[in-house]
Amino acid sequence: MGRERGGRFRAHALRAMLDGGAGRGHIGHMSLPPGFLDELRSRLSLAQVVGRKVVWDARKSNQARGDMWAPCPFHQEKTASFHVDDQKGYYYCFGCHAKGDAISFVRETENVSFLEAVEILAREVGMAMPAPDPAAREKADRRGQLVEVMEQAVRFYRLQLKTGAGVAARDYLAGRGLGAEALERWEIGFAPEGWQGLWEHLRGRGVPEELILAAGLARESRKGGKPYDTFRGRIMFPIRDGRGRAIAFGGRAMDPGESAKYLNSPETLLFDKGRVLFNLASARAAAGKGAPLVVAEGYMDVIALSEAGFEAAVAPLGTAVTEAQLRLLWRIAAEPVVALDGDAAGLRAAYRLIDLALPLLEAGRSLRFALMPAGLDPDDLLRQQGRGAMQAMIAGALPMVELLWRRESEGKSFDTPERRAALDRDLRNIINKIADPSIRSHYAQALKEKRWELFRSAPGRAGRFANTAPRASRKNAPAPVLPETRASLLAAGPEAVPEVLREAVILATLITHPALIEAHLARLERLEMSTPDHRAMLAVLLAGEFASPEAARAAITAEIGPDPLEKLFALNHVRIAPPLARPEDGEAAGQCLTEELAKLEAERGARRETEEASADLPEASDEGLTWRLAQAAAARERARRGLGEDRTAFEVADSGALVDRSERERLERLLNEIEYAKSGKKGRKRP
Repeated sequence: MGRERGGRFRAHALRAMLDGGAGRGHIGHMSLPPGFLDELRSRLSLAQVVGRKVVWDARKSNQARGDMWAPCPFHQEKTASFHVDDQKGYYYCFGCHAKGDAISFVRETENVSFLEAVEILAREVGMAMPAPDPAAREKADRRGQLVEVMEQAVRFYRLQLKTGAGVAARDYLAGRGLGAEALERWEIGFAPEGWQGLWEHLRGRGVPEELILAAGLARESRKGGKPYDTFRGRIMFPIRDGRGRAIAFGGRAMDPGESAKYLNSPETLLFDKGRVLFNLASARAAAGKGAPLVVAEGYMDVIALSEAGFEAAVAPLGTAVTEAQLRLLWRIAAEPVVALDGDAAGLRAAYRLIDLALPLLEAGRSLRFALMPAGLDPDDLLRQQGRGAMQAMIAGALPMVELLWRRESEGKSFDTPERRAALDRDLRNIINKIADPSIRSHYAQALKEKRWELFRSAPGRAGRFANTAPRASRKNAPAPVLPETRASLLAAGPEAVPEVLREAVILATLITHPALIEAHLARLERLEMSTPDHRAMLAVLLAGEFASPEAARAAITAEIGPDPLEKLFALNHVRIAPPLARPEDGEAAGQCLTEELAKLEAERGARRETEEASADLPEASDEGLTWRLAQAAAARERARRGLGEDRTAFEVADSGALVDRSERERLERLLNEIEYAKSGKKGRKRP
């Protein structure tokens, strides 16, 4: 009886594999479009599907690795012989030998057909069942033909690497530390120069022209001639899907003057670059054995990581990680480690990935980020510092909430209630993107703690927060600024922040309206900037003539890189200043520039006068010195209010907000009257 039942389950499993394995759908029923079942499986957790029918054995199961054990639901037993591998998406019973995936499990336990099981699971993950597609069977057959053409191309490119035409490519690969065995493992090849090398080879073997073009291996000539090879003069990396089939290529140019350093196959019936990861099949197998899943940026990073022992390494294909790729990563590992290049572009990619991941987070599923040292990618780090350095980076990878906080807090000033309120608003908006209420709550708590630590330790704090810093911090001098926050406005201290912010408005105005430079040239030449970035940007603006904002930006980027510009225009008070809030209003920009220059000059002049007068106090405490201090204070007050007659209806407050001047003046008169009344002199009105 047991043998008969086991044989029946094996037959069912085989039928399920035949039904769904090639993407054809159930034999004799509606066919499913290619990729539908792969997408369904990528969204499912087999452990969750099976968990509705079994009770897991806590002693044998390892939930973190998706290695789950339970008594078999298909035959009566007391021991936990039913095994689910959640990462690979299949189950197997060592008693009755039942095996399959989520679809076959639902079929057997619910006694439904293949398509009914697919519909049940699709409904659970929010996928709509496709309309009947009579052409799906034909598409599946065509996919098989294209895979065979791609395999022939793999063999051709590998052979070319071994010929005289591939000498330079072999030398380059050897210089990157790849020997003959590594070249074989990764099936690396070479596309020789010439327009029809692969084309002629495949045509000579009887491959129809239409299949070569459909596989993305050649392109139609615009001049009416023969189709020409897509890849020429490039080192070739085969791209295989999760089932190990060759579906595309990535090619690295040998010519340094080539416009595209890396080139991927065009999208075809086989290849959707947003749903594939380089080295997927091998990485999935390695992750199943406990290796950490590492997400790098390029082919060479993945190869270098794998050759160094980090075999569960993958990479997206020339684009940012997509939602489909992220779900695929989570099917392999609960917390992939994203290893990005140590530059501004790498950090921007990390921030984009965080925004993508937030709405998709589930309990136990997240990301960690290993940010490489400045200027290095994983391949560079391994060659220069060895495996131990990479291991340390992976072990010390930052949780997602840490990098999220860094993005929202670094390079920004929170020295006013309005700016702190803006931070709270931004954090709330971010947290609200998280769909899972439990994770949303934990993120809110974690960010609340980080916010408290930031404001508690900020220099210049007073009132009831003044003594909440750790005792060692109160006794000793302030801790040195960390390298990663050295550019933050918080590191400048509260006294320097207003001037730095005013400088930022001036620079943003000049970049957005470069025609104003000439009119204020004399004052700008005398202007002293507070930070190296500000000094460098002003020097570029004074040295050239710019017909447009784009030209000014390009000149600054060419001289000092894009990061200083990004930080400048990311500041809230810059974004809401008239030059950016109303970029079409040149008059408002001119008034803003004039006022900001005047205020900056007056504030600095008043401060210098006060410092000089204070230095003279020991020798000359007479009426003249008192007069100098009074004049300095008055100059500072005039600078804050606006110098001379001001025709503008607004002013830029210290918080960076636009304030109606008349309203502010009324408020100040009211505050003066209150202050005067408190002094006990109630019989007279303050002028």
